[in-house]
Amino acid sequence: MKHNTIALILGGGRGTRLHPLTAVRSKPAVGVAGKYRLIDITVSNCIHSGINKIFVITQFQSTSLHRHLMQTYRFDAFSNGIVEILAAEQTQESESWFQGTADAVRGSLHHALDYNPDTVLILSGDHLYRMDYELMLAQHWANNADITVAVQPVPRVDAPRMGLLRADEDRNVVEFVEKPQDPAILEKFRAPENLLSASDKSSGEERFLASMGIYAFRPQTLIEALSDKTIMDFGKEVLPQSVGVRKLQAYPFSGHWEDIGTIRSFFDAHMAMVQPDPPFALYTPKWPIFTRTRSLPPAQIIESQIRNSMVSEGSRIIGAIIEDSVIGLRSKVRKGAKLKRVVMQGADYFDGERVKPGAENDSPGIDLGVGENSILEDVIIDKNARIGSNVIITSKSGHPDYKGDSYYIRDGIVVIPRDAVIPDGTII
Repeated sequence: MKHNTIALILGGGRGTRLHPLTAVRSKPAVGVAGKYRLIDITVSNCIHSGINKIFVITQFQSTSLHRHLMQTYRFDAFSNGIVEILAAEQTQESESWFQGTADAVRGSLHHALDYNPDTVLILSGDHLYRMDYELMLAQHWANNADITVAVQPVPRVDAPRMGLLRADEDRNVVEFVEKPQDPAILEKFRAPENLLSASDKSSGEERFLASMGIYAFRPQTLIEALSDKTIMDFGKEVLPQSVGVRKLQAYPFSGHWEDIGTIRSFFDAHMAMVQPDPPFALYTPKWPIFTRTRSLPPAQIIESQIRNSMVSEGSRIIGAIIEDSVIGLRSKVRKGAKLKRVVMQGADYFDGERVKPGAENDSPGIDLGVGENSILEDVIIDKNARIGSNVIITSKSGHPDYKGDSYYIRDGIVVIPRDAVIPDGTII
């Protein structure tokens, strides 16, 4: 039987824990791995899984996300595929904005139901993972489930900050708890052996089934679950209230999965990507990550030393030393600069491309990129930033969060925000 599945991707809330990267954009629009956006990960998973009716629900700082989706995902006229943006809207029934994940789906679902799906797949737009949703959906249909939840076996140290499920040997969910802190409660949620992968079993550690925020619903079940307009969140309300009432199943996923929710997790994920054997590998020909096609020249590297790093198209590295770093599109790193553990998001344009009326060029005295003889360590540089010559930015491990002039310290990482200008000789 051929199924008709639609995907609803949640565009996320304010993303305060990722600030200042989310100061002018939503979380799914944040750049990742030098040339992609976080939303590209989830949309690519959908396309590879044969799901081509994709709706992205947005509310906060969504202009950048809208532009990227419209420029990137265009299906041909014969495929019936769509990537459609569902922006928060006031209606006759509700004049308020979305108050949670369930409320966001409730406010947007009527648009997606016009396509008469037999399954609604609900996804997050800010996770780092590769997943074939077809395998999860096959279990959902074979077991005639009302709801199927993707779960990740996690060690005990991570369990108290997750929503946990307890499932029987047939994968039926019999109990749900949100972020349990009591060790006695936690003990009840140890995962059964038959739901663990070989690597999880061989680790010797206890494992617990944590919700990944990925749900497959029968449309009628979803409509009924959201009919109570006081229900705002899937993890806190919809899932716990469905236990014992609806056929709720767990689908174990043992691949790499990461929630990029904080500056530290964002930074650490990039540092893992540049290692020889990264947990999330970009070099997978059978499952590429799609993004906007750009006509940029190859990266140019002149008399430089680069180790364990990724350098994106349009970049120019001249006489620099770069180690354990991600260099984004159109980046420029000049002579004598030394970058170690740096995530450089690149630029939207080359110097001189955006000339203001009456001005000779668009540069405020300092060119885009990193200037000569600057030393940067443990830094995230957002788009279109200009860092002068002889600038020193060192690791701030253990330093409390702080907002300075044209920079932030978050989770021990220095973040240079979008369009910031760091003058020559600055020491941070």
